[in-house]
Order: sequence, then C-alpha cells, then structure tokens
Amino acid sequence: MKLLRWIAAVLAASLMASAAQAAPVTVFAAASLKNALDEVGAQYAKSGGEARFSYAASSAIARQIEQGAPADVYVSADSDWMIYLAERKLIVAATRRDLLTNRLALIAPADSKVALKIARGMPIARALGEGRLAVAGPDVPAGKYAKASLSALGVWDGVSGKLAQAENVRTALQYVARGESPLGIVYDTDAKVEPKVRIVGLFPEGTHPRIVYPAAVVAASTNPDAAKFLAYMSGSQAAAIFRKYGFTVLPRR
Repeated sequence: MKLLRWIAAVLAASLMASAAQAAPVTVFAAASLKNALDEVGAQYAKSGGEARFSYAASSAIARQIEQGAPADVYVSADSDWMIYLAERKLIVAATRRDLLTNRLALIAPADSKVALKIARGMPIARALGEGRLAVAGPDVPAGKYAKASLSALGVWDGVSGKLAQAENVRTALQYVARGESPLGIVYDTDAKVEPKVRIVGLFPEGTHPRIVYPAAVVAASTNPDAAKFLAYMSGSQAAAIFRKYGFTVLPRR
C-alpha cells in the first residue's frame, strides 16, 4: 500500500512539473515590438516552447506588473521603466539585458507632400497647419524621446499646444495612418510596418536619450521557461528577426 501511495505521489509530482513546464511564457512588451516579437514567438514555438504577448506602453505594463499582473518577462522601450521595476524589486536584476536600439522618425500620411528637414528651428508648427502632431503620452518612452528631440531642436514650445497624445506609440502611428494627424513621431520600425505612412526624416540620435529596449524576468514569475525565452530573444534566430523589422541588435555583455 505504501508503495502504491509513493508511486501515486511521484506520478502526481511528475504531472505537476510537466504542466508547469508546458505553461506558456507570458511576455509584457512595449507596443513597438509587436510585429517583431510575434514572429519571434512563432519561431520559438518551432523549438517546442510557447510564448504569449501583451503589448502596451512600457509605462502601462510596468504599472500592471507593479499591481500584480501575471507576467513572466518584461520588455521595455526605455531604461527608466525597467529601473522603476528594479527599484521595487519586481524584476530579477541578474537577468536584465539590453536587447535592441531604434531610431525616432517624423512621419506623415503616405500621400502627404509635406517636406521637412529635421534640424534646429525647423518649421514643424507651420507644417502642421491646423492639425495636431501625433505623439505618445508624456510618460511613454516614445513620447519622452519625442519631447527631448523637439526641445533640443528648439521647436517644442511651438508644438506643445498642438499635440494629439496617444496611449502608446502604435496608437500615434494610427492617428497618422488614418489621416487624423498630418504629422507624427514614432519609431523608425513602426513606420516601416505601416504602408499608410511615410518617413519624412529621422531625428538626430544626439537630440534624445539613447533608445534602448531592456528585458528581464519578472520576480514574481514561477514559470521555469521564463529565463529560457529571455535567452531565446538574445539568440541569433531572434536577432535575425529583429533586424528584419529594422531594429539594431545590441551585442550581449
């Protein structure tokens, strides 16, 4: 009888371990990563793993994690929100790594004839006319980068009252794609996946903090595959996909 109970306990433990291992890795990621990460996830599935994604502004998903949302991996579009979680001990600090960088782009609808040279004092307010500049909100990384660039170029005061602020960078992209805004500021990679917009120009990298996408395992995660998926995102197969979508892959340290 004892032997049967022992066998039953071993089988139950084995089944529980298998179930835990089979659970999908839940990834909370910046909205600008959607196209690339969806493809990374599909490629990862071919190796027998499974990942599911929740995309939103880095600020929004960081606060969701802070409030206890069940995430295994967090990928931000800037360092500030990763630091925010690290200070609250909500990520496993030793797993943090910087994956990617990006460029900031000024965009217009694909059929727009507007032409602007991105430089100090550029007449962006005049180019907007009666329209509004589509940007992500002030606590969203893309919105912070946009404000920094426009301030460095001396044109922030001229457009700060003419903003169409969006909850994340992909929503700002759609404002321009739908023709609701004559100009917008998004990442270069966002513009490249939306045929209804065109890039007017790229902002000089020295006008804003460096765009960095850090990733880390969430401290509350109990999924044994969280670190495995994080490592996969840092590998050569994922790197090829990120480059395909226009990201620059940072060297591993």
